[in-house]
Amino acid sequence: MRRLFALVLLFVLPATALAHPGSGGFADLAEGLSPAVVNIAAAQRLNAGEGLPSFPEGSPLERFNEIFGDAPRIANSLGSGFIIDETGLVVTNNHVIDGADEVEVALPDGRVFAAEVIGIDPVTDLAVLRMMNVHEALPHVSFGDSDRARVGDWVIAIGNPFGLGGTLTAGVVSARGREAGGRYDDYIQTDVAINTGNSGGPLFNMDGDVIGVNTLILSPTGASVGISLSIPSNIATRVVAQLIEFGETRRGWLGVSVQPVTPELAESFELDSPHGAIISRVEPGGPAAAADLRTGDLVVSFDGRRVRDSRSFPRLVAETEIGLVAEIGIIRRDRPMTLRVTVGELATTTGEAAPATANSPVLTPEQSQGNSVRGMTLAALDTASRRRFRVHPDATGVLVTEVAASSDAAGKVRPGDVIEEVEFTRVSSIEDIRRIVDGIPTGPVRFQLNRGGQYVLQSIRP
Repeated sequence: MRRLFALVLLFVLPATALAHPGSGGFADLAEGLSPAVVNIAAAQRLNAGEGLPSFPEGSPLERFNEIFGDAPRIANSLGSGFIIDETGLVVTNNHVIDGADEVEVALPDGRVFAAEVIGIDPVTDLAVLRMMNVHEALPHVSFGDSDRARVGDWVIAIGNPFGLGGTLTAGVVSARGREAGGRYDDYIQTDVAINTGNSGGPLFNMDGDVIGVNTLILSPTGASVGISLSIPSNIATRVVAQLIEFGETRRGWLGVSVQPVTPELAESFELDSPHGAIISRVEPGGPAAAADLRTGDLVVSFDGRRVRDSRSFPRLVAETEIGLVAEIGIIRRDRPMTLRVTVGELATTTGEAAPATANSPVLTPEQSQGNSVRGMTLAALDTASRRRFRVHPDATGVLVTEVAASSDAAGKVRPGDVIEEVEFTRVSSIEDIRRIVDGIPTGPVRFQLNRGGQYVLQSIRP
């Protein structure tokens, strides 16, 4: 089970066309939608040695080997899911069936079907199953538009908490855009009661549409405390469609790493509010490099959509059709531009390299020579300082050797960083840096840093 501060896997329920529960509460919704919500049992066969020990010959416990035998043992897990078409396609969480050798789907009317796994996506924690030997049209539900869900909207969930099955709970949308540490997180938060075994179940709006797949709860106890997280249907729809068609997901890729736009950087770019994403690395040979995207470019729009922040940008790219030529709006050196980039396909092995950090010995006063700019002690790059601070071989500019703890640079700049540009102007000496900074005596100044080969842009005040 995935955890976030005791994160527990969840589940949510159905609803029909009502703006609010009527005099009958959610009974009509439950009656119409419950037949399509299923219980899922997954079994993994374990070798005898995996679960219990084999006692040595002559041991007083040797007789238990005969009792336990060598037959494989079964580890079971329970979860929830929902049928999305009459032939028996079922959506659930990947963690519900992860590693399973056998999967069964139980309908509310008591019928049980063996199921095969069509495809899984561990990144979003989604899976698609196909029920076997289905000879009649099955009840099913449809995905709705999760973008229309607003904070305060009624939602309901039906699932299999603690193996009880057929359990309905209701609540409201509490928040949107929640994160839990995943690359593409954009969860819907609700106060619907979700517990272990609800994982993979549907979250319904009052039109009876699935607007989320219940996946996690935030709880200090492991039981529901009113903070449940669901994968939005607009993410699930794309993933499910690809799993059905290809048996795997195919995500768009540009070949860039990005950093957030802080309030200070937003001010220096004269943005009305912090938004967008700053390109910190461009992978050679990737789509972004071919489109002439560069480190330091501030991405503000992609394929006609505003880039909210550095977390939403990778999600926008991932959801884009592979091969699409998309327009990308950027600000380069304070000048707005629009480029066209052909979206590539993200390889499953592609990962983002973590920025390297330097072990940073302190230079002597003679070495630093008191050259301080906005709380940063600077020194020229030479062979000795490159070796001492483990400077990336591609870095050129001026070395930062110390950062004053009381300065605005503290926490933004590290010893071992190399200042390559100031206000988008290349610098090669401390005098170059002073000349630019002295021209902006009271305002923030943007420093472009090379940190272990990774581009970092920081805005530093006096």
